[in-house]
Amino acid sequence: MDTQRLTLAVLTLVPLAVACGSEKADGGSGSVAVERPVTGVDWSVRDITVNGTTRAAHGSPYLSFDAKTHKAAGRLGCNHVNATATVRAGHITLGRPMTTRMMCDASLMQTERALLGLFHHTVGYRVDHDTLTLTSTNGVTVRAVVRK
Repeated sequence: MDTQRLTLAVLTLVPLAVACGSEKADGGSGSVAVERPVTGVDWSVRDITVNGTTRAAHGSPYLSFDAKTHKAAGRLGCNHVNATATVRAGHITLGRPMTTRMMCDASLMQTERALLGLFHHTVGYRVDHDTLTLTSTNGVTVRAVVRK
């Protein structure tokens, strides 16, 4: 009889322990934060780090990634961009960028050149609440927030 009770207790408590262990608390408030996906969101680029130097993004650049069509799209500061994008856990493989060809102010073009450094590479990504961080192997890090 004791073996049956032990088995019943284990079968009842293990699923509860597993479910509770995978939750993330939101700042200690006791509420559970839902991790935002990288796809299906417009990400407004805030700053770009190239070779250790961080600069604010100019021209309201944004990027979005579509898991169904395997595409990345957005604005680089001056021009619009489209590319293939394969999103897998923790990284995105971006294809060769296709852009419009307008010339703009030097600050916009600087932002654009830095963002183009992400394309035609595989970049790592991390989503922390409403902030996306993209990190490439060629020294480019981009920080973006949910576009409102």
